[in-house]
Amino acid sequence: MHDKIEITTEYIQLGQFLKLANVVESGGMVKLFLADYEVYVNDSLENRRGRKLYPGDRVEIPEAGTFEVIKEN
Repeated sequence: MHDKIEITTEYIQLGQFLKLANVVESGGMVKLFLADYEVYVNDSLENRRGRKLYPGDRVEIPEAGTFEVIKEN
C-alpha cells in the first residue's frame, strides 16, 4: 500500500516532496536525510534533493514507507 501525496504543480523536487510527505521537518534536514538513509525513486537509488518527481512516480524509503506522487484534480 502506498501513501498518495498530491501536488498541484507539474513536478516537485525530491527535497520538497520529503517535507510534504512529513518525512523531514525542514529543508535543511533533507541533505542530511539523503546522506543517511536510502531513498528509491521508481526502484532506483536516489540522493539528489533536486530530482524532479512527476505524477505516477513512486518514492520508497525503507524506514518510512512507500509514497506515490499524484496530480491534484
